[in-house]
Amino acid sequence: MPQPQWRREGEEPDYRFTLANERTFLAWIRTALALLAGGVLLFEFAPSIGPRGLVLVLAVGLAVVAAVLGGLSYVRWRANEIAMRHGRPLPGSIVIPILAAVALLSGAVIAIMILTA
Repeated sequence: MPQPQWRREGEEPDYRFTLANERTFLAWIRTALALLAGGVLLFEFAPSIGPRGLVLVLAVGLAVVAAVLGGLSYVRWRANEIAMRHGRPLPGSIVIPILAAVALLSGAVIAIMILTA
């Protein structure tokens, strides 16, 4: 497989940092898979906790967030690799507060649905 241009720029970072970046990428992927599993679980096994339409919106919302997070995890991994190759600080990410907000809102809505069921 040919290497992308950015892999040929800058200096090769210490392999420990590259592996740490890869572990972080895999953690983001696990989080995306957990969100997807939560959406499937809601759709398949939780129809009695609230209106079916609301359960469907939550399930689809979690699946969409999982898909976006899966894509953004690669973008973040790549940006970190490029920064390390050029000796720059690692870039920040808006994804972390957004993911926290999604977890907060989803949890709150599901809790309210359970309490009112």
